[in-house]
Amino acid sequence: MTVAPPKVLTTLDVNGAPVQVAFHPNKTLLEVLREDLGLTGTKHGCEMGHCGACCVLVDEQPVLSCLALAIEMTGHKIRTVEGLATNGHLHPIQQAFAECGAAQCGYCTPGFLMTGAALVEQHGGLSETEIREAIAGNLCRCTGYTKIIEAIQLAATRMERAASSGYSK
Repeated sequence: MTVAPPKVLTTLDVNGAPVQVAFHPNKTLLEVLREDLGLTGTKHGCEMGHCGACCVLVDEQPVLSCLALAIEMTGHKIRTVEGLATNGHLHPIQQAFAECGAAQCGYCTPGFLMTGAALVEQHGGLSETEIREAIAGNLCRCTGYTKIIEAIQLAATRMERAASSGYSK
């Protein structure tokens, strides 16, 4: 009979708020987000780091949550797709995805949104090649990626304009 390791109690910074959570130390960030915190926007995909459906931002960098141990996230800022919208307003990447029809079945969409958000928040004037390289780890079986790329370009343009006008995200 295999005995599960004892749970650890830690505080994670998730979507801008400290959250105390107890979990087994061998659980991935994906499992803790979905199973222990009820944040089901982050999707189970391949669970091997190949599809990008589980992408979240850790310290504003895209991370495949299926490959990251939750215990290693203590002291880091975690942002999930549920944390993109602020004060009732969609993030520019969410707005652009909606306007461009960039989501088909929607399963891969959270991963694309998180990868896209990190990209547009950190870079301006993105070329199609730069976007394709950035989203190379996100797989979609429903689209040809054209609308996804258009949405990321639209969000980047809008964020660049807002930044030059003195507005922040």
